[in-house]
Amino acid sequence: MRKMIFSFAARLKDLPRILREILYGMTVHEMNLELRRDRESLDCLFMLMVFGDLLGLPLLPPYYSMRLLPYILPSIEKWKRSILREKDLTDFVSADI
Repeated sequence: MRKMIFSFAARLKDLPRILREILYGMTVHEMNLELRRDRESLDCLFMLMVFGDLLGLPLLPPYYSMRLLPYILPSIEKWKRSILREKDLTDFVSADI
């Protein structure tokens, strides 16, 4: 009996967090996912314009690319993998579902 009371008290303690998560999921979660996808595509476009010469597409003079290199260096490998990854129609359809 005593164990059941403690269990019930622990659940009541978690109730505000659970309600917050449910409310977040019902209202903002989808918008958050969409904003992350938009940010990722804009980051990819920026990297392509600045460091396109790594892929054989020079758009900016190397001077500006070299000035930005220390800031972009941690994310270059991830960007190259995402650009050179083979994509098909299901990748685009699954993003909209």
